[in-house]
Amino acid sequence: MAKKTVFVTGTDTEVGKTMVSAAILEAAKTAGKRALGMKPIASGCENTPEGLRNEDALILQQAATETLAYDLVNPIALEPAIAPHVAAAQAGRTVSAGRLVGFCRGMQMRPADLLLIEGAGGWRVPLNERETYSAVPRELGVPVVLVVALRLGCINQALLTAEAIRNDGLVLAGWVANHAEPAVMSCEQETLDYLMEHIGAPCLGVIPWIEGAEPEILSGYLDVDVLFEN
Repeated sequence: MAKKTVFVTGTDTEVGKTMVSAAILEAAKTAGKRALGMKPIASGCENTPEGLRNEDALILQQAATETLAYDLVNPIALEPAIAPHVAAAQAGRTVSAGRLVGFCRGMQMRPADLLLIEGAGGWRVPLNERETYSAVPRELGVPVVLVVALRLGCINQALLTAEAIRNDGLVLAGWVANHAEPAVMSCEQETLDYLMEHIGAPCLGVIPWIEGAEPEILSGYLDVDVLFEN
């Protein structure tokens, strides 16, 4: 059974959740931990001879310490590259928080020191007309890691997301500042200083923009020890 489970969310879509998630898994592996990752639902999948495959889920599959079947890593694969609830509706499928929680609990039964669950988009991404993705970590009762893309507006996005996480009764275990694009934001250090002072959770690292960098390289910019405390 997984000793620790964390849920990774972001301040927005395209903030680098997958690469940060894979880097966390790689950092855990370097520390001698057994680490597994999953992306319960993914849109924007490609048709392959093996079936629908999502690039992000494949990255998580590769970063794990155990070779897992793709369907365990990404049990709900949707082809349209749009919001999950719309993609599911177009595919004639019903997605619920309870179903995703079931997949996650199945993975929690596997032996590991860390199970990382990557969400989709931001904290309030809809799953259907009634539920948002935040219902999944809330039902699981797991701590959250927030990925913050360093760009104009990220302070507001990060603080609002951190507030929403806590209002949902969950612990913000840490956050990662990520350079999701090559351009350096104006007043970056001042932004980092403000977030470190006000977000109320430890910063696990600041990941630079490195074109084509693999998760193994990015893991060197992270300190994940806090995720294994308690």
